[in-house]
Amino acid sequence: MKRLRWWLLRHRLKSIQLLVLDVDGVLTDGGLWFDGDGQLIKRFDVRDGLGIRLLQQAGVQVAFLSGGQGGATEVRARQLGISHCLVGIKDKPAALTALQQQLGVSGAQTAFVGDDLNDLAVRPVVGLLFAPADACRPVRRGADAVLRRRGGHGAVRELAERMLLGRGRWNHLRRDGWKDRND
Repeated sequence: MKRLRWWLLRHRLKSIQLLVLDVDGVLTDGGLWFDGDGQLIKRFDVRDGLGIRLLQQAGVQVAFLSGGQGGATEVRARQLGISHCLVGIKDKPAALTALQQQLGVSGAQTAFVGDDLNDLAVRPVVGLLFAPADACRPVRRGADAVLRRRGGHGAVRELAERMLLGRGRWNHLRRDGWKDRND
């Protein structure tokens, strides 16, 4: 994404209180792996996970919103302390609007990261829409910004760093590191 575009979005990123993430193609590379017993296996990027934890500590609520099902997503959500893990969702805009109402967060205070056509449908109910570098073309075109990283390979971390930079927290973290806290 061009530096100027990110600079223009920087002030809008500061107002984001809720970051909603699609799972397959955003937190994973979109591939579905099955073991010999037919159990679904998904690969998550650990750096995306730390980015989520850093945002949570900065006061940003994070939720998963996925049309897919399978226990791996719920397990990852529990590991990261994400209490809003919505899976098997057929109508993403309706589910997202209900979540916003439940949390008392407006559309303007909500950002969404998605990679495929069913994610583009949330555009009218969010303030910012982001796409991983490998998202389908209509989502990349409809997004406020396209991340440099691919889904499952650091796209969420990239956005987290930009959000933390806008909140004045990133420089301290990159200089001094991070220590997990139970707060």
